[in-house]
Amino acid sequence: MRKGFWILGLMLMSIVVLSACGAKSQEDVTASLNKKVGELKGYKAEAKMTLTVGDEPQTYDIEVWHAKPGNYRVHLKNANKDQSQMILRNKNGVFVLTPALNKSYRFQSEWPENSSQAYLFESLVKDIMEDKEAGFKAGKDQFVFQTKTRYQNSKMLPSQEITLKKGTLEPVSVKVLDHNESPVVTVEFSKFEFDAKFDSNAFDTKKNMTSAQLDIPVLKNVSNDDNEDFAVKYSMAEIPGVELQDETEMTTENGKRVILTYAGEDKSFTIFQEASEINPTSSMEVIPVSGEMVDFGFSVGAMTEGSISWTDQGVDYLLVSNDLTPEEMLMVAKSVQGGAVK
Repeated sequence: MRKGFWILGLMLMSIVVLSACGAKSQEDVTASLNKKVGELKGYKAEAKMTLTVGDEPQTYDIEVWHAKPGNYRVHLKNANKDQSQMILRNKNGVFVLTPALNKSYRFQSEWPENSSQAYLFESLVKDIMEDKEAGFKAGKDQFVFQTKTRYQNSKMLPSQEITLKKGTLEPVSVKVLDHNESPVVTVEFSKFEFDAKFDSNAFDTKKNMTSAQLDIPVLKNVSNDDNEDFAVKYSMAEIPGVELQDETEMTTENGKRVILTYAGEDKSFTIFQEASEINPTSSMEVIPVSGEMVDFGFSVGAMTEGSISWTDQGVDYLLVSNDLTPEEMLMVAKSVQGGAVK
């Protein structure tokens, strides 16, 4: 009987030791991620992104291509509307393609190195590596990291939850959280392929514009008389004391222009909205853009001192202010897509 107890005890100890040897620590996983990024030649990914801003969540389909050293293609499609944008980085620069307008905006930008990007694998790994106080949990099939973000408006979106699949370390989901730890941006990956193969012209600007327009045809120019009305969208950002003071509508050569004026005791800003002008020629129009490229999630804009401009669903937006901080400017711009409510 005593011999049986000894054998049982040794077996239990062996199980405990083997389990401990098989469990990976946070340091082990971080080191594996660093090695993975170093050896990675490229990848393809498909995901669904949900922005929880305003009354109704906005959902977008994302397709991501990356090939080292610096080629990127991020195709963003609104799941319910015939609109899309594409961020393209190649040897010629960083471009934002708007297929429905037949326009390409060229930026002088360090994107994507200068900020967190919830849909880029190497950006997520960088966030994990740089946060020395990152939280970590190991589940049955997944690793979960809780890290700080590197967004331009990190004060508004300070943290994120990154879930990776055990074994492959591919991303499963990313939740970007506000101060209340509520998800504002959620990215759920449905497909991820490491070391994907690409054609020699996979990141060519003209080729990608043409292929995108097959899915999203170029909009037709219309006259002023039958120019379709666009829905006015309002800022849903909460800035203490700031309220909508005035709404003015005027007629321009391209249709209507709406001017929203917000003011408070210490802060004020103005938002201009008007229908986008469509490039009518068969060749793509390339427009140089001055200012810092900012990624809203649903669109890409250009920020200068005191202003942000962007295009979304066939409407051009311009936000100007002498009082708002850059973080507040981004918060207001992102909130405008939340819905047509005051």
